Amino acid sequence: MTVIRNVQAELSRFRLRVLVASIVVAVCFGLVVARLIYLQVLRHDELRAQAENNRTAVVPIVPNRGLILDRNGIVLATNYSAYTLEITPSRVTDLERTIDELSQVLEITARDRRHFKKLRDEARNFESLPLRSRLSDDEVARFAAQRWRFPGVDIKARLFRNYPYGELASHVIGYIGRINTAEKEAIEESDDPANYRGTDYIGKLGIEQSYESQLHGITGVDAMETSAGGRATRRLASQDSTPGNTVRLSIDIKLQKLIEDMYGERRGALVAIDPKSGEVLAFVSKPTFDPNLFVEGIDQENWQLLNESPDRPLLNRALRGTYPPGSTYKPFMALGALQTGTRGPSVLINDPGYYMFGGHRFGSPENERGGIMDMRRAIVESSNVYFYSLANEMGVDTIHDFMRPLGFGQITGIDILGEVRGVLPSQDWKRRYYKRPEQQKWYAGETISLGIGQGYNSFTMLQMAQATAVVANNGIKHVPHLVIAIQDTSTQVSVPVAPTPAQNLGFRQSDIDLVRQAMVGVTQGGTSTRVFAGAAYLSGGKTGTAQAVSLGKNEKYNAARMAERHRDHSLYIAFAPADDPKIALAAIVENAGFGAASAAPIARRVFDYWLLGLHPTEEDMNAVSKGQATAPIGKPRLAAEMAWPSSRASEPLAAPAPAASTPVNAAASSPAGADAKLRQR
Repeated sequence: MTVIRNVQAELSRFRLRVLVASIVVAVCFGLVVARLIYLQVLRHDELRAQAENNRTAVVPIVPNRGLILDRNGIVLATNYSAYTLEITPSRVTDLERTIDELSQVLEITARDRRHFKKLRDEARNFESLPLRSRLSDDEVARFAAQRWRFPGVDIKARLFRNYPYGELASHVIGYIGRINTAEKEAIEESDDPANYRGTDYIGKLGIEQSYESQLHGITGVDAMETSAGGRATRRLASQDSTPGNTVRLSIDIKLQKLIEDMYGERRGALVAIDPKSGEVLAFVSKPTFDPNLFVEGIDQENWQLLNESPDRPLLNRALRGTYPPGSTYKPFMALGALQTGTRGPSVLINDPGYYMFGGHRFGSPENERGGIMDMRRAIVESSNVYFYSLANEMGVDTIHDFMRPLGFGQITGIDILGEVRGVLPSQDWKRRYYKRPEQQKWYAGETISLGIGQGYNSFTMLQMAQATAVVANNGIKHVPHLVIAIQDTSTQVSVPVAPTPAQNLGFRQSDIDLVRQAMVGVTQGGTSTRVFAGAAYLSGGKTGTAQAVSLGKNEKYNAARMAERHRDHSLYIAFAPADDPKIALAAIVENAGFGAASAAPIARRVFDYWLLGLHPTEEDMNAVSKGQATAPIGKPRLAAEMAWPSSRASEPLAAPAPAASTPVNAAASSPAGADAKLRQR
């Protein structure tokens, strides 16, 4: 009986185990069926799309960047194609060893390694980064024969930006550089982030930056079938990219070159404007820099030379350099006196060579003849005493309120980024600018120097040129602009850029006429008479000499005893022809002394070129560039017969690869602090 009971117990346990196992098997089978239903039915569309994505890859086609032209169609920025050797770090096991082995096949310099390391620090690990660019056909063939040794290394055809004339107009044109983290975030948050897929470089400065949306173009795509190893096997579909539009500037690059050559090795800025339209004809900042240095990523040596130079070549002096206007401010002070009713044109002021106020003696330049001054003579002979007393009568806030609409101390609205405001002082400005209560009070003695363009006054040459253009255009104010047309790459239709509507400042014509006639007198018997001797046209102008540093109470100015960078600035504002102005300008030559000695001779040659089509002789150019000229030396040449230098456009060193590879436009980081404000008193 005991044996029978044991057998029955064993059978019961066996049946229980079978039942449990059956239940487990059924549950597992059910789970498998449920999973199959989930995958095959519920997630069918999603998984099919994923499978398709594993089979295909969407490759962005970065568009050719648009051209930049001057007003006459001369190409200032273009592109060229070349082969590059690129590495994707995430696909390379030992990066240093791979580069060492590559150096046995191709020349890899220490600079190439440093540049690659810099790019790698700035980029994501899975991005393809250039190690060598502009490979020759022979180098491409050598690598192709041994490509199997280097997984993660490829040859690609890239587009590189090229600036054919190097340093010429570099501050206007700007350059492009590698997209940094902040810019990537801004692109991702923009309305069309997909348009920048595959794009590594964008405009960093000048027109390249300000017209990025026009120059970039529309990104295309290639749908490629890929192998299990991720290599493209065939193209399934394609949507071509659309090249960027062509941007045409108002700048005359030949005039720009003439002016830059006349500055020579000196520092300064000049802005020339068409007063009837606001078109900027020349926008000069000296010294300049070569934007081609940034195309493949600037090396450390060149970066240090640019960034640490005391001449600050990366600073756009025309846009961001602020200076006291000196005596070039006097015509505007006179116009302010007439418009506000502070002083009439026939009021006489005695100029003994100094002005006493509050126990302080305010001096005048030694070259003034002095005597009884009315408004016209005070402008022609640049009487400091006349304008000291006028500033005292007007007061700082009246001066501020009149000068503000002219554009002094204001953003002009020019169509490139980075403009600074400068300083047009007022009592309210001083309260906001200074922190300590004892510094916030405005003193009457501070007003005196404002009348001759010194003191707190600090403006850009762009602001000075705009104000001069307003006077030349009878009180009609235009917003300065650099771009006059955009040509659509697809249709080849050029569409003019509509300027901002002009503003009539409401000046009385009789007041404008008096000031303009006085400025003509400056060239016909005043401080710039010798410079404009023999000119075939009448022009109006005003010389200016502005302090770069303040002098002690009893210290007299002596240029010979001062460091070069402490000497006075040379300024000149002008318009021509006098009866119907077609050009107005403002110029400064830093630390070059009297306005008629350095700045005015440049203005004379600008007018000769623009109005008469004349180009200075080599002897004259040499004298002007050293501040040793007045009227033109020798017989000027016809500008139309002058040979224009051939461009330095880069020729492709190898035939471009298939269009499916992602192009590169340039490589460089934006120079930190390059646009630091130049503030000199």
